[in-house]
Amino acid sequence: MASSTTSKIETDDEFTEQEEEDEDEGSLEHFDDFTLASSWERFISEIEAICRLWMSDGPNNLLIKGAVLVEDSNHLYKVKSELKYAMKSYYMEYYFETNPDDGGKPAGWNFDLHDMQLCFGVKEFLVIAPQSASGVVLDAPEASKLLSSVAIALSNCSSLWPAFVPVHDPSRKAYIGIQSMGTVFTRRFEADLIRSQVPVKLMHLEGLYELFVSKFAYSTLDLTVHNFKVRYAMKLTYKTLHFDDDYMKGFDAENNKSDEDLTGEASDMTQWDDDCSWSQWYSAEDPVKGFKLIAIWSEKMVESSMEMAELENTSPHEAEKWLISPCFATNLLEGSKGNRIGFASQLLLLVDALQMSFDAQFMEDFVSAVENPGSDDLKSSMVIPPPTVRDRVLKELFIEGVQFSDFADDGHKTSRSIKGAPLYSLYAQFCLHSLWFGNCNIRAIAMLWIEFVREVRWCWEESQLLPRMPANGSIDLSTCLINQKLQMLAICIEKKGQLNEDYEDCIGSLDHLDSMTEEESVVGDGPFSMQTPSDDVSGKVDSISTADDLLLSGTKKSTVSRKPENVKLFDDKKSSDFTRRGSAGIVNSTMLLKSYQSMHAPYTQEAPLMTEDMHEERLQAVEAFGDSFNFSAQLERDILTSDMSAFKAANPDAVFEDFIRWHSPGDWEEDDDPEGSRSSSSSGLDIEKSKHNWPPQGRLSKRMSEHGNLWRKIWNSAPALPTSEQKPLLDPNREGEKVLHYLETLKPHQLLEQMVCTAFRAASDTLSQTSYGELKQMVAEIEQLYPTMASPLRPLQVNRLSPDSDTIEDLRRLSVDFERVEKLLTVAASLHHKLYRAPRLYREIFSDYYSFYIPKMGTDLTEDDVEKKFDKKLEVRNHEREVLSSMFVPPTANQSWRKVLSMGNLLNGHEPIVREIIFSLRDSVSGNHYAACGGSVSQQEIETYRTYICGTSNDLRVALSVVSCD
Repeated sequence: MASSTTSKIETDDEFTEQEEEDEDEGSLEHFDDFTLASSWERFISEIEAICRLWMSDGPNNLLIKGAVLVEDSNHLYKVKSELKYAMKSYYMEYYFETNPDDGGKPAGWNFDLHDMQLCFGVKEFLVIAPQSASGVVLDAPEASKLLSSVAIALSNCSSLWPAFVPVHDPSRKAYIGIQSMGTVFTRRFEADLIRSQVPVKLMHLEGLYELFVSKFAYSTLDLTVHNFKVRYAMKLTYKTLHFDDDYMKGFDAENNKSDEDLTGEASDMTQWDDDCSWSQWYSAEDPVKGFKLIAIWSEKMVESSMEMAELENTSPHEAEKWLISPCFATNLLEGSKGNRIGFASQLLLLVDALQMSFDAQFMEDFVSAVENPGSDDLKSSMVIPPPTVRDRVLKELFIEGVQFSDFADDGHKTSRSIKGAPLYSLYAQFCLHSLWFGNCNIRAIAMLWIEFVREVRWCWEESQLLPRMPANGSIDLSTCLINQKLQMLAICIEKKGQLNEDYEDCIGSLDHLDSMTEEESVVGDGPFSMQTPSDDVSGKVDSISTADDLLLSGTKKSTVSRKPENVKLFDDKKSSDFTRRGSAGIVNSTMLLKSYQSMHAPYTQEAPLMTEDMHEERLQAVEAFGDSFNFSAQLERDILTSDMSAFKAANPDAVFEDFIRWHSPGDWEEDDDPEGSRSSSSSGLDIEKSKHNWPPQGRLSKRMSEHGNLWRKIWNSAPALPTSEQKPLLDPNREGEKVLHYLETLKPHQLLEQMVCTAFRAASDTLSQTSYGELKQMVAEIEQLYPTMASPLRPLQVNRLSPDSDTIEDLRRLSVDFERVEKLLTVAASLHHKLYRAPRLYREIFSDYYSFYIPKMGTDLTEDDVEKKFDKKLEVRNHEREVLSSMFVPPTANQSWRKVLSMGNLLNGHEPIVREIIFSLRDSVSGNHYAACGGSVSQQEIETYRTYICGTSNDLRVALSVVSCD
């Protein structure tokens, strides 16, 4: 430069005017770099720098640097970079895959494809768009400039990545794009959507075919008579109607045709879960709203529009592949917010009632709260149902003729770990009814409980058997105390009824029984429940150990049978036979010590039944007295006296040692005499052998031979009376009134504690009876449910709960866990009900569903978690297609969705909801088209035209890619 100059660079409003003058000619000359003369060129350079960085990093390093997995994809990732141009902000995203290269083109109907990959047949690509609310370019010149900038940058990088720019309105999903193919060829992309007024011609395959052909054929040609070798692949998506009541009636009618032919009976189900175990208590929303059926035709060649017209009339059964995808209810994840009705929601309300139960001393206080001026909140929020509802519930509970023996094994095998009540017992049914009575508020529970106790008292006073309760057997101490009390009351009612019979007739029948031969006397029944011992065991069972048992353990006791196999029914007649009373027969080959007669086993009274609290009272009394030996002996004196009296009556010539040999064989030590040892056989030969070895040789044990032994004292004072003349060990009138007093004065929190345990157990037992097929995940969930409940329910079983205890929160969390299992069970039952003729399908669908949802259920969910949909697809085998086809019930006249059909390929009268087609045309190009090619000539087949078409009855989306020679 000979003279100083002023250089001025304008940068499109990004840079201010710059001036520089050189006053001294001898100074250094100024250098102007015109390689970056404009902001657009700097924008291209910035894009190029970003692309070079991504290319040099490669997929693995990009993952390390924070690439994000694209939503609803398993192996497509993206990185993002921001840049500016002309005072506007843009972002550029690079989408790439981590799987090995397969030629740069994705599979045709891969369901893991991104929308851009499916539309344009690309694998990795760039998207550049403005950072705005719409995220699209609304100005055509701006879109062209953006696309040109990216194309130049990619060309400078020698990159073959396709690039796209979103244009027009966002709802149109429109794009323009470009890709350099490394030769003189360039591929251009364009996509758009028609949302209304789709031409009728484009609703049919023939018209879509002609639309594709028109992109490369001369406009003057008649497309209907010219043939073009076009490849096509098609995917049709069908969807069953919503599984409402009308649909289910039609669906069940189709599925039950074969069953009706065999049984002559048709299904009359009106709800999907009518045959599920919980349907007695509530009707659950069907979690499976429908199924999507996808029929796929693989790529084939078609040469005319007539062939496409014929294809439209083909049945979906001719498709190469069928896939099924269930549509689940959206509230499966939102259920924790309380928008579902089921056992879990009602159990949570019962826990709230438990917390409130500490506010009063008696249940009547909650019912009379309406008269309490300080209970406005209680009155407004806790409404008591009308008397008609209450009467209906009580009628169901105290239904006549329903006994506990009418129900078989009604609970899960591990349910006894929960101290509640059996499922079909009276108290368990009361708890289940309470869950739905008045929305399970404390006032409604109190009112129902008071009426329940009144009905129980009426049964007692009228000597009516308690329904749903066993009237015999022992008290099941593994159940809750209220159930034990009701069982005790049922037994007392039975005993009370026996005592009210004509006592003299009972005595007469027993005397007549004693006058019979011993063979005839084995099956006598009296008014009292009596037992007879077995010599095969060590002695007689009793629920409470005797005094000497507490002092010296080792005497084994066992239950004696009503008709023992070891009791002989014959004997030689002696004078004592005419004074013998209450004999059940001979005890094997045992002879009396002081009389040359066989030992007879007596009928004995059952030990008095005791509930859990009665056992605790006895233990407390033992601790209070200090001398447990003497006090325990006193407690057992009545039982021992009764057994000794019965033994004396059956064996008039017996001595104390004979009673010990029968009652406690472990306290009789026999002499070692091989010839005199008895055989375990019960034949008459053994009896004769025993008589020859009479008298038996042996002695009492040390504890029974001690001076002042308590058992000998009782023996000496016990009268010889058969059980028919003894005072009953169990006073049914006294014990029955004690039970009623307990029920009527039970504290609210004690009632609610037992209700919570029983309700959780009964609800679990109810759900476990649901038929859900062979689903190993559900089996494991049900198995684990009971141990899960046992821990938080344990404090309630020992009556150690306080209103501010952490147990209340533990129970609320347990309700959430219970809801998770309940949801899983409804899904399993629904899938099994709809696909029971295709067991593989419902097993694999549930397995996928379980794996997808189980990490989210019962946890704090974000909005993204809730909105994420289950989209697993399962291939349908040929023999299972008929099952899926039967789900598409022909439409009825009253269904609102019925309309004029506009698409072909009907499935039982149902048109596809989505039709997707890929048309493509391949051409061979010469090798001399390639810039890098030398003198050799080669041929290469490339896809010159490709069109992806996605259409429904209301819209049509078309994505076109064309290869041209620039």
